[in-house]
Amino acid sequence: MARAVVDGVRLLEVAWPEPVGANAYLVDDGEVTLVDAGPPLPRRSLETEIRAAGYALGDVDRVLLTHYDIDHVGGLARVDLDAPVYLGALDRRLVRRSWSPPWTHHKGAFHRIVRRLYSLSETVLRGVDDGDRVGRFLAVHTPGHNPGHTVYIHSDSGAALLGDLVWNTTAGLVAPPWLDSYDTDRIADSVARIADQRFEAACVGHGPPLADGGRAALSALASELAVEP
Repeated sequence: MARAVVDGVRLLEVAWPEPVGANAYLVDDGEVTLVDAGPPLPRRSLETEIRAAGYALGDVDRVLLTHYDIDHVGGLARVDLDAPVYLGALDRRLVRRSWSPPWTHHKGAFHRIVRRLYSLSETVLRGVDDGDRVGRFLAVHTPGHNPGHTVYIHSDSGAALLGDLVWNTTAGLVAPPWLDSYDTDRIADSVARIADQRFEAACVGHGPPLADGGRAALSALASELAVEP
């Protein structure tokens, strides 16, 4: 069930055990923000988890999506939220078909197929650019896993909502693999960029969040990625 990560940030346990599904988070800083929405067929429903956290659907003021992958946006189809939805500008272009990756790219081809099946057509998407402020969140463009992947830094709570910038595994933080990414070199650059931000809690999309030591763990991974051939 929904549980606190740090003050004001709750993990919504909608994901199936790894590697299936992805986490969602609820952040309350006077306004209530849902970050990612989990898979379309969750372990626990998004609405149930929001209520378990002490909120009603109508309390949600906005939705921030870290990127367009089904396990992060699929849950939107199962809730009736009257709130604006934000997505990194390049991923918004991807899902709205104003930009298309090449068919020859492994994940690009996958997205070209999936966006026909899950188009978010009934959702009004607001594009987010690097450096934008959405409420009390700073949007940081972190391409690599997806072209428009975006990390949201919430300074009030000291939390970084990382999406799939990194995964938390039994071996610690790792970068997503080539098969599930657009450009692993850019992931390394993005990890290093976020490691320079100020935060303590690492709210990952896959695996358990780190309530403290998140920046140190990400910095260590950035150093590892910098020396890999």
